[in-house]
This record gives sequence, structure tokens and C-alpha cells, in this order.
Amino acid sequence: MSKISINPSSTILNGFISIQDLIPEKFPKLAQLDICRILRVISDDKALALFNTIAVATDSVTIAISRLKLTRKQYYSRMSAMIHADLITRKRGRYYLTAFGKVVYEAQMLIGRAQQNYWKLKAIDTIESSNDALTPEQRNRFIDTLIVDNDLKKILLSGKENNQELIILPQTFHQV
Repeated sequence: MSKISINPSSTILNGFISIQDLIPEKFPKLAQLDICRILRVISDDKALALFNTIAVATDSVTIAISRLKLTRKQYYSRMSAMIHADLITRKRGRYYLTAFGKVVYEAQMLIGRAQQNYWKLKAIDTIESSNDALTPEQRNRFIDTLIVDNDLKKILLSGKENNQELIILPQTFHQV
């Protein structure tokens, strides 16, 4: 087990260290993570099925390689990639989602729910692009009536001005 060395001059409040102490040179793995790499790890169907199996598995469930139709090499290669992307961890011989993995899992579940509502979302786009006379109250009522999923509804009702901001995230591009 590796120990984390904390700067003796760091501020410790209520037993917690300051975030400034968690810098990339102390955690080089964090510096390597980027969105493209994380999505690439779960981009193929079998890797995503494996990731989802780990997410919904209980302690008593073991992951059957044959059920996922993976060879041992495919299974362990995908598991290793998910561990290195900090999506999963292994404890006492079992795999679990990390806190980061749970967030990624919930994000991909949200994308799945958006996909299930694709035509409703297209209808919203069509109404918004063809009818500028729609008041914000009418737009919100239309979305509230059409979309049942509360998370999707919250995103859509968050306001048009929020959706038009361009956010540029620092990325490192890797040749595939």
C-alpha cells in the first residue's frame, strides 16, 4: 500500500487536507485522464456491457466472461483499461465502480435516456427553430408536457442562454 505524503505546511481543516495538496505531481494518474481517453475505454459494446455489469452487480454476483462473449484476454484488457482510467477498482477479488466511475455511469445512463427520448427532443428543436413567437412560458410548458424524465427536463428548462455558452475543455489529443 502506497502512502501519500502531504506537505507539512498544508492547511488541515477538520481532518481534511486542502485541495491544493492534491496536485498532479503527487497523483500523476490524474494528470493523464482526459475525456477522450475515458470515453474510448467504454466505447465498444463489450466494454460498455462489462462496465454496466460491474455497475449493477451486487457483492454476490461474479462477472461471467462467457456470458459477455469475451475471451480471457479481451476481458482482462478491458478491465485493465477501466482500472487505469479510474472507472473501476478491485477490492477483495471483486470489481467495483470508483466514485468517478459512478459519475461516468450516471452520465452514460442520462445519455441513454436522452436517446430514448430522441424524437421528443427533435420535436422540441423543430418547435424552437420554426416558431420564434413561442414565449418562454409556452416553451417551458411544452417541454414539461412532452418530457417525463426529470433530469432531461431540468437540463432543457435550465434556460436557453445557458445552452448557448461555449465551453472549451483542455484536451490532449492522442493518435489512435
